[in-house]
Amino acid sequence: MQAPVLELNGHSLTIEDVVDVARHFRRVALDPAAVTFVDRGADLVASWAREGKVVYGITTGFGDLSHVVIPPDKRELLQRNLLVSHSCGMGEIFPEDVVRAAMLLRINTLIRGFSGITLGTLSRLLHYLNLGIHPVIPCQGSVGASGDLCPLSHMAITLLGLGEVIFRGRRMPTMEALQMEGLEPIALHPKEGIALNNGTQALTAVGALALADALSLAKTADVAAALSLEALHGVPYAFDARTHELRPHVGQKLVASNMRRLIEDSEIVEKYRHQRVQDAYSLRCVPQVHGASRDALEYVRQKVAVEINAVTDNPLIFPADGEALSGGNFHGQPMALAMDFFGIAVAELGNISERRQARMVDGKLSGLPPFLVEESGVNSGFMIPQYTSAALVSENKVLAHPASVDSIPTSANQEDHVSMGMYASRKGRMILDNVCRVVGIEVMTACQGLEFSKPLRPGRGTRAAYEALRDRVPFVREDAFLSPLMHEALAMVSEGTLLRAVEGAVGDLA
Repeated sequence: MQAPVLELNGHSLTIEDVVDVARHFRRVALDPAAVTFVDRGADLVASWAREGKVVYGITTGFGDLSHVVIPPDKRELLQRNLLVSHSCGMGEIFPEDVVRAAMLLRINTLIRGFSGITLGTLSRLLHYLNLGIHPVIPCQGSVGASGDLCPLSHMAITLLGLGEVIFRGRRMPTMEALQMEGLEPIALHPKEGIALNNGTQALTAVGALALADALSLAKTADVAAALSLEALHGVPYAFDARTHELRPHVGQKLVASNMRRLIEDSEIVEKYRHQRVQDAYSLRCVPQVHGASRDALEYVRQKVAVEINAVTDNPLIFPADGEALSGGNFHGQPMALAMDFFGIAVAELGNISERRQARMVDGKLSGLPPFLVEESGVNSGFMIPQYTSAALVSENKVLAHPASVDSIPTSANQEDHVSMGMYASRKGRMILDNVCRVVGIEVMTACQGLEFSKPLRPGRGTRAAYEALRDRVPFVREDAFLSPLMHEALAMVSEGTLLRAVEGAVGDLA
């Protein structure tokens, strides 16, 4: 059943809405009640332009050129020149879902009516989103203040018929896509260039989608940990609710609850529960480590929820007061810090996952066949998947260095402190992708380890995970080409297949 059209008012967008529009192509409309505010702001800007009132970005140049007054006959050219000159991105282009999310977030901020954009220009951007005309936006070039000038300019120049877009599965000049739809480029009104390119919507788009994926991954990491616990014949005492009530961090309690539910009715746990009184930290401290990452992700979620409904350009137009105020809402520091925290939190899920893998393949620690394969020696088994995880988590340790502690002055030192928020978001996404790979390898490794406990049955949740994986990844009896199997496990983690199978058996995890 197709989701209803999402009406944007600038106040009520959710992270789930962003995912629906970015990845599931949910259609979008403007809330009719909000359109009035857009018209009021545009009318006020038009009156200032007619009167020649000195207002930054309307009758003046930009950045360090704010002291230059622009004559009336050059004010529309000023806006066009801003977008053309600022479209200087380099590197790989953003994927389709990020571009769609950035377009959505920009529409959602402009509908508030504090940016001075006309309804016609805003409607064209909305039309692009619904038609699936996706601007080609390079991923490098933003320092996160004044927002995402470079990537948002690449988005905005397509409204002028410039640049490139991806449309109907093909990359093409923008004019070709417009001709296919019978559209003409628009002409910008005063303030519209800076309304389109000044804000944090590109870095927030990357962050919002990464966060949505990380919230799912965090639950899947609990599944992987439970599988490893059973493969290693771990004991359940560390997950007792009484322990976690004495240190009641929310994330810690949630993870402990998940672990109890996942291993419920496990014949393996029941048989080996008296084998030892405690396990190594990578098993025993899963609630504390995974839980701390959960709490960090909740902090990030709160920041993203604010940012996707925020007005972040400059100057801001206040029609009720007849004023334009220059401020700093475009500064990406709130998101930069959040996404640096995001990267650290997600990296830790990978770090502890790799340690569990290392225990499983070490016969001296696990009590299982060395490298989880019979006839080890002639067979290397799961020796090298753990190497791969080690390489990935080591890469993440470099990527987890915070971007937000850096700043480099721009615009002749007028913009003398920047957030580097875009790179914080981008590297957060890179860390997340690496951890998905690590957790996929752990799931595959742990399921291999569980084979040696048969005929004992795993818990209800872990059994569902094991059976789902075995539908796509077989037991490895002797050395085989493992890379395709590892990619199958990764797909089940990143696409949510594994988590859905588990939740089908035990209900939604916390």
